[in-house]
Amino acid sequence: MSMTSFDAEWAGLKQGTPSGAQMRLASAAPDGGGGGGGEDLKSDLAVWKKGSEDVGELVTAVKKALTEFETGQKGAAVTGVESAAAQGELYTSWKTYLDSLVGKCTRLQGPMISAGKGQVSNDETLRGDFARMNDTYKDTPATGGNDGGR
Repeated sequence: MSMTSFDAEWAGLKQGTPSGAQMRLASAAPDGGGGGGGEDLKSDLAVWKKGSEDVGELVTAVKKALTEFETGQKGAAVTGVESAAAQGELYTSWKTYLDSLVGKCTRLQGPMISAGKGQVSNDETLRGDFARMNDTYKDTPATGGNDGGR
């Protein structure tokens, strides 16, 4: 494995060809021809719904863990022992964190569905806009006329 010096990498960056790294914009065609990301980038409402469902499953799993955590904590309520006090502080800290995680995940589900619907709708609107534009501004026939099937 060879290491690139900073000077060589910087020179490559200035020339627009970073050594060992490439970047492609989502809007650039895979062949570098520009425009439209091709089939590798498209909106799919089913994917957003699945993501939202997965977040919901995470909420269920965390709530179950929290219940077990709280049950276990009840048996650890010993007074007068330093380690029990430290454990109690740790419990409170984790409970706060997990409660917050459940809240964030629960609130995330709706926006994920909305984002998916918005992106799919936006794709459909743009597709329609371009189709109407193509119908209005048709290309002229190639110069030289009809080749007669040759």
